[in-house]
Amino acid sequence: MGILRKLAGACLAAALATAGLAAPAQAAVPDGHGFVLWNGAAVVPSGTWPPATTVTAFGGGFYEVVFPGQAAKGGVVHVTAISGRPVWCQALKWGFSGADQIAYIGCFRPGSFGIDTPFTAVFASSSPPDGVPGHYGYVHADAAATVVSEYNSAVGGGNTVAPAGGPGEYVVRFPALGTPGPNDGSLQVTAVNSDRGAHCQIPKWRSSPGGQDVLVFCFDGTGTPFDTGFTLSYQLERSLFGPAYPPKFFGYIWNMPPPPAPNPGPPATNFNSQLGPGANGLAASGLGLTLVGFRGLAQRPDTVQVSTSGQRGEFCNLQAPWSYSGTTVLVRNVACYTPAGARVDTGSFTSYNSEF
Repeated sequence: MGILRKLAGACLAAALATAGLAAPAQAAVPDGHGFVLWNGAAVVPSGTWPPATTVTAFGGGFYEVVFPGQAAKGGVVHVTAISGRPVWCQALKWGFSGADQIAYIGCFRPGSFGIDTPFTAVFASSSPPDGVPGHYGYVHADAAATVVSEYNSAVGGGNTVAPAGGPGEYVVRFPALGTPGPNDGSLQVTAVNSDRGAHCQIPKWRSSPGGQDVLVFCFDGTGTPFDTGFTLSYQLERSLFGPAYPPKFFGYIWNMPPPPAPNPGPPATNFNSQLGPGANGLAASGLGLTLVGFRGLAQRPDTVQVSTSGQRGEFCNLQAPWSYSGTTVLVRNVACYTPAGARVDTGSFTSYNSEF
């Protein structure tokens, strides 16, 4: 972990030294956002916005992402590894420097060993007023369950995070983002830790007229329950960045924890902005592998994020970058693993989002 501590303590502090000296201007939701697809050697334009976004690889699985012109306070970062091997990525730290947003990413294999890998990452930050149809909210919490930054499209803020009993267990509430239930919308969760490898998952989630209640479990690189920071985003008929219409092309689907696999969640957890509820598809591709199809949504530049729905320290990534068949976006495959790196059937959340 020496390299990671050095990066967090020196490189991050220097790069973000100007953050907070002058607040960036606020705008309609979102205040700032960006996404990037890194293929291991270069930024891929079709999966990146703004177009001038850059990635610097430090080696050992550590990266700096600069989203030009997207400076905004707080916000959240989500990142998904892209690999045929058991690898995950997490956020280390982020902030703004001048007009730009800078995010630092770390990628690991079981045992918390840093590893270079392709990845896809998203940054988004919002502030009131909102006035956009649908529901949207996020939290960035530290290891002690203190809310670092947040957003709630219904009431601006007021989201809460609390320890849920054991190490690495948290309960998050998005008040006023009420829906009929039992589960409506979609979620993404990412570990935030600049000291060691960690990953988080969502074992349980309940929608009700009073809001959304989400249980988050986090683990270290050996699969041991572990207190760590994390980001959690909720979307209902809105993109993962916060707005809706535009972008006109976004969708999400929940593969509930098996058995059986795949196991689509309730109708309101499968949404397609062009074709409505229930239009996205799941298909088993093998042990721990799920093919996801988003019909009618292919619109570049675009991004895909995946999070794990389970409770035993599993983690999921993308086996390969998403592709296209006509206007259908093909995610082949969401791949899930045990903490030790063996393929395993478990649940997952997949979110597709275009800039337009």
